[in-house]
Formats: sequence, C-alpha cells, structure tokens
Amino acid sequence: MPANLALTPETANPSGEKVVQKRPQAFLNHKYKNIFPLNMARAQAEVIPNRPAPALQSFSRNDTIGHRKIPCRRGLFRRSGHRKKEAVIMSMNTVPERLAALRAAMAANGVAVYLIPVGDPHASEYLPCHYTSLTWFSGFHGENSNFVVTRTESALWADGRYFVQAEKEIASTEIKLQRMGEPGVPTVEEYCANALNEGEALGLCGLTASTALVNDLKKALEKKGASIKTLNLEDELWTEGRPALPDTPAWILPKEYAGFSPAEKLDQLRSKLKELGCTAQFVGKLDNLAWLLNLRAMDIECTPYAMAYCYVTPSRAVLFINTARVTPEAKAELEANGITLAEYDDVLKFLAAETEPQTVLAECSTVNYAVYQVLEQNPALTVKDGTDPLLMMKGVKNETELAHTKQAHIRDAVAMVRFQIELESRLAAGETLTELTVDEILHKYRSADDKFLVESFGTIAAYGGNAAMMHYHATPENHAVLEKKGFLLVDSGATYMDGTTDITRTYPLGPLTEDEKRFYTWTLQSHIDLAKAVWLDYCECKMIDTIAREPLWRHLINYRCGTGHSVSFVGNVHEGPHALNSRNTTRMRPGMVVTDEPGVYETDLVGIRIENELVCVHKADNQYGTFLGFEPLMFVPIATSPILPGVLDKDEIAWLNDYHRQVFAKLAPRLNDEERSWLAEKCAAIGC
Repeated sequence: MPANLALTPETANPSGEKVVQKRPQAFLNHKYKNIFPLNMARAQAEVIPNRPAPALQSFSRNDTIGHRKIPCRRGLFRRSGHRKKEAVIMSMNTVPERLAALRAAMAANGVAVYLIPVGDPHASEYLPCHYTSLTWFSGFHGENSNFVVTRTESALWADGRYFVQAEKEIASTEIKLQRMGEPGVPTVEEYCANALNEGEALGLCGLTASTALVNDLKKALEKKGASIKTLNLEDELWTEGRPALPDTPAWILPKEYAGFSPAEKLDQLRSKLKELGCTAQFVGKLDNLAWLLNLRAMDIECTPYAMAYCYVTPSRAVLFINTARVTPEAKAELEANGITLAEYDDVLKFLAAETEPQTVLAECSTVNYAVYQVLEQNPALTVKDGTDPLLMMKGVKNETELAHTKQAHIRDAVAMVRFQIELESRLAAGETLTELTVDEILHKYRSADDKFLVESFGTIAAYGGNAAMMHYHATPENHAVLEKKGFLLVDSGATYMDGTTDITRTYPLGPLTEDEKRFYTWTLQSHIDLAKAVWLDYCECKMIDTIAREPLWRHLINYRCGTGHSVSFVGNVHEGPHALNSRNTTRMRPGMVVTDEPGVYETDLVGIRIENELVCVHKADNQYGTFLGFEPLMFVPIATSPILPGVLDKDEIAWLNDYHRQVFAKLAPRLNDEERSWLAEKCAAIGC
C-alpha cells in the first residue's frame, strides 16, 4: 500500500441504530482458537455501535482508523475494503454542533485554542476506534493530520495523500484545509501561535499528543507569551456511543517464528541502552513492544498488537497491560522470561513512585506528553531523549524472520494467482463484478491458508478513476462495477503466523487509452529501476527514493507519497525506521524489508501502482566501498500487455523477463496443471 496510507471507518448504518453482530461459526472453529481464547458467550453476540452516515467518501492505511474489536470473517479480525473499522456513534449529529460544544468547553476551561492530533497514547499509525476523536469532531478520516479550533475558526492539516479526500469530507463545514508542505501554508505551531494573545492558553490532551509536538508548540507559543494547558475535552464531550478501549486476548508469537525469546531480546536491548549511556527505557510504541516481547493481540484491526507499555531496567521488565486479557500460556511465558505484569492504567502511578535511580531513554516523538511529564517530575529519574534502538533492532529482520517471511510471500503469491484466474474467468463469462467482489475473492484464497490470521490492511480495489485516490476503499453504498476496459488497481496483503505481506498490481480489463498505456509503462520503469538499483552503503533512504521517481520526473510527473515503506514481521504493514521518501535519512542495511511502489495518479481519470516487497542485500565489497541492492520477496506476474513498445530499455526488459522466470519457478510447483498453463502465459518473455 502507498507509504503511510490511512484506513477509514466503515461506511455507517444510515439508520444510526445499534446493530448486533454475531460472531460467525467459522471463527469458533478457527485453527488458532487455542491461541486466541475468548469468552465465547460474549463472543457469540456483541453490540457494535454504528454511527449515523455523514456525507463522506469512505477511503483506506493510512491505511489505514477505528477498529472492530471482535473476530469476524476477515480472518481473526475483519478488515475488508468495504468495512474498514468499527463504526462510531456521533451523539451530536453534525460537525457544527460538535464544534459549538467544543468551543463552549474551551471557554469553560480557559483555553482560547484547542488542538486535536490524530493519535493515541502509543503514537500509533492505526488507531483503536476509541481514539478517533479527530474524525468525530471534524468528519475527516485520515492520518498524519491535526485539527485546530479557535473561538472563531477551525483548520485541518492534511498531507498530499488526502488533499482531494479532505476537501470532500469538510466541504459542508467551516473547516479550512491546510495543505501541509504547500507554499504559504503555516505549520500547526505557527497557526496556533498567531491565534493566541499574550496570557492565553492552548489546550490539548497529554495522552494523545506526542512530547515532540508539545515541545514544538511550546517554542512557538513562548514568543507570544502564551502557554499550554493539558486537559481532555475529547473524553468530556465524546461520551455517548464511544467505543471502549480494546481488550482482545494477548498471546506470544513462538520463538520458532520470532527467532529470539523475549529474554534474549531484552538482553540485546539492555546492551544497546548501555552504549547510549542509559540504564532504562520506557517503551510506548506498540510495534516496538510487540517485537521486544513477542507479544501479539488484535487490539487494532488488521494490526496484531496489544495496547500496552513496557518499562525496562537492568534488572526488571514491567509490562503494563490489562492483565485479565493475557492468556495463561502467555503469562507463564512472559514470567519465565523475567517480565512482570502490571495493570495498564497504573503506568503513570508506577512511574511517579519509582525510586530506583535510572537514566531513562524516552523518545519524544513516540512517548506521549502525559508519560513524559511524570518521568521528568520524578527526581530519581534522568530522562534522555533519543532514537529508540528497538526501531533498528526490529527493522533489520533476523535470519529466522526472513526465512519465514519468504515462505509467507510465496504462499501469498499463490493466492494472488488464483484470485486473478478467477477474476478473469468470471469477467470473461459476462458476470457482473464490482470492486467489492475483488475483496471477497482475495479473502477466499488467502484465508484458505493454514497460517492466515487477517488481512494486513483493508483491500484497496479501485477501478478506473477511483484509483486516483491512493486511499480509496469501496463501500456497499459507493463502489464501481468492473467494465471490460481500463485498469483495476488492487492493493492488498495479509498477515500470517510467519509473515506480513503487501502487494499491488494494476490489471488491464480491456482496451486502454494511450495515456493509460504511457502511465503504466512509465510506472513500470520506475518500479524496475528501483528493484535493480545498486548503491553504496552510506546512501540514505531519501537518496534511494529518487531512483524510482526519476523515470516519472522525466515526464514531469510525481506522486504525493513515499516510494516505499518498511513492513513488519507478523505486525503492522508500516513500520520504521526506514522508508523511501524525500525526508528519511536512515541508511538501508541488509535484512531490511521495504516496498517498491511508485505510481501515477490523475484525479478522476486513472491511478496506477505496481508494488513488490524487497529485501536489502549485500552486493559486494571492493576498493570503492560496500555496495547494497535489493532482491524481491513477492513473486506475482506483472501485466505486460499495457507496456508501450520501444519504451523499456534492454536492461529493464531483461529484469522483467528474469523476474517472470523466477515467478514461474517458485509458484509452478504449487499449482495444478490449468493454473500452471495460465502462469506460463503470464510469465512469457517479452521482446524489445
């Protein structure tokens, strides 16, 4: 999926009534039900609130935010393209009503400006529905955004992936869109400072605001003589129908998949902390915590993490989690690895009462302001900001993780092949298919895998002009019928017990325009150029990013998202530290996994993206230095019929033909005769 793409809530029930969702029998008989023990009496029927339907465009990651907390037919937790998230009841029916209530609360609490960031206490990219406050107040569904309300106006900051969507979603409101990164657009900090007079205060919730954001705001406000006041107006106002905090069963990913036990990873972390001059660390990021302790749950839809914190010292590791939801097997495993369990809600009290002197690493960008304040105010603790070493530790996959993820990608590729065969067959037979059908077919083949857990994000099945929105998601109320012309873009993935996948293919369904062929061919050139790139190991990700963009830049085309993102192991489809974009300064290292997904997006006309996951590998050492490159992890045919003759050079053609040889060699043994024949045709070599 496009780097850092966000998922949206599912389209609402127009009636606004609560709907009882029954857990399907398929889950109760699921292979992994012993790993995910549930209260089956509660599981059989659970009330899921549905919000009144606003006039909003439903979309994707990012991708990818509120989440269904019970397992259903999308594996253990559903995340289909047309049901993105647990729906939200809005007790105040319109954005103006909610803004009026917020302004009244601001006045009562003595704040002139209120800031609502997209976030939860863990700096998560994908949020539990409980924390989708920005959506509740503004009507905008997206990530990497901020919402500011003053006495007389309100403004929403969104990045380039969401310009079109944001305009549609806030069109009928007072909210003004601030296009992040565009010339003349103020930063959030600048806007807030300009809106405040001397002696006035800006309010925000310390639990959902990162320390880095608050520090930046403080610097801007000090110049105006204004201040920050922490309070939680979101909780005060959003009460009726607000989804509860998730509490799904927490379990341990076996060492046979993870490569190291929690105790071994804790030892590695303590060694890294010593190198950094620290004796302790506060771990708030869910993906880092999941990797460190091999802890998994399903608290966030399509993201198998548990809402928890961890405090690590030389002699202790304390896990703050709702202990009642930790399975007996997981509790025994954690305790055997030297980990003490404490209640999630006790974290601030624990940190405030800590008396053992420590130099605590707490990364400002990932630790929420409420926690950071408590750490700073404890005289026994010296707080040090710095990059979390867990980012790099999990970012470079170990040998066990890589071996398993390669197998997961092969099985996922088989599912993709069978999906395409069925799609083509049903279209050829004249059957009426929609974008929603695509999701159903994909799920059928992926979920047949014994190790399938859940889709890794909501499937993006976008036909024609819909694909121009990178984060588009079809809904029952708003979807396209597939026609025998143009392109169908399918961006999808799955999480298995042995890996997480992410792949995009753009399929020709019939005759194409010359522009469509040109855009496809140029996108393929960009994809190939990155896949076969070689660079010196001192190159930063932002330098490698330009390799993919250059073929499109030649035609004065660019895409408003990153070229690629890291993919976790049995976790989030997006993770750090590396990403291929114009800002990332991380240096790629062997063992890092990243996506290769350039694209062309012409509003309301066409969207084209070709995506594989790649793994960074060592190429050579010589007198010039250490050279690195990529090898593909995903092996699925790339459509060749849309390629314009004479555009690809010999090296690009050679790469594509070699890739297809690998696709056939790896997948053919797993297919039947009819499927192999189909695959041979799709993998046929092309000429100049």
